Amino acid sequence: MVNVIINGHKMNVPKDYTILKACDDLGIHIPTLCHDERIDPHAACRLCIVEIEGMDELPTSCSTKVKDGMKIKTHSNRVRKARKDILSLIVANHPLDCIMCDNSGNCKLQEYCYEYGISEVEFKGEKKNYKTDYSNPFYYSDQNKCINCGKCVRICNELQCVGAIGFNERGFKTHIGAPFDMELNESECVSCGNCVSVCPVGALMPKIKERIRYEELKEVRTTCPYCGVGCQMDLLVLDGKIVDVKPADGPSNENLLCVKGRFGFKFLDHPDRLKKPLIKRDGKFVETSWEEAYKIIAKNIKKIKNENGPDAFAGFSSARCSTEENYLFQKLFRAALGTNNVDHCARL
Repeated sequence: MVNVIINGHKMNVPKDYTILKACDDLGIHIPTLCHDERIDPHAACRLCIVEIEGMDELPTSCSTKVKDGMKIKTHSNRVRKARKDILSLIVANHPLDCIMCDNSGNCKLQEYCYEYGISEVEFKGEKKNYKTDYSNPFYYSDQNKCINCGKCVRICNELQCVGAIGFNERGFKTHIGAPFDMELNESECVSCGNCVSVCPVGALMPKIKERIRYEELKEVRTTCPYCGVGCQMDLLVLDGKIVDVKPADGPSNENLLCVKGRFGFKFLDHPDRLKKPLIKRDGKFVETSWEEAYKIIAKNIKKIKNENGPDAFAGFSSARCSTEENYLFQKLFRAALGTNNVDHCARL
């Protein structure tokens, strides 16, 4: 542990902490556009700069480790002015269409510009002219809005371990390589959408049919229904309808999702989705109550077991069920019905 003074307050923090981590644990918010605690500090946006007594430069807090006796100011006038200049340089080359942007209300750049009083473009920059790429079935890429923070590239390379995207060209023309042309079938992209989830601006956006404002959405924490990993996710709900999904920091997924968990939620509102049990009457399936369905199931189980024996049954369980539910399922077949014909979809 080391002793540091942050904004005039004495603190005792672990010696391997960065200044950003120490401030975060103490509830002091420092703005950042490129930081992700799952990967090593990148210090690309430089927005997390702080002032340290005895140092002329303003170091980035995400990459600077604490030292004993260090005196830190996180929001001094000098720091705030420098952050405002950094934001002004970023928006000089950024489209100022916040009113119509699909990411309005969920954009960190927009949030910080409001916080630091960026109301007009101070520096004259060269506007980008990239064509928006809609070729991916689940999201689109607008490189005109990209700020080259590198989060999407590093998440794809270091966490998803796919390596589908990277920086193309140099200087002002630097942009994220587009692996999104799925029609060519040459991309390594698996459409997991983890790059979309970490984008701090509107450069990578999910394809949402409804016009939404993120501040109007309700977040509901749940578990992904597709397999047995148990990934945690937040459903973004508008008027009782799920319009988007974002990964949550669960113990098994740590803010990552696969393509099914991230984008495969449309079945919830599909017109063909079964919402009640069906029984066949006069050759056609009709809806019925669970009570009647259970009575029919029990009646036919007894009949088949008496006529053909217990091995006439086979049970096929699902990874969508919990461990406890799967245990009860196999117990029903082995103990109640008397058969070992039990299998599970994970064996496929």
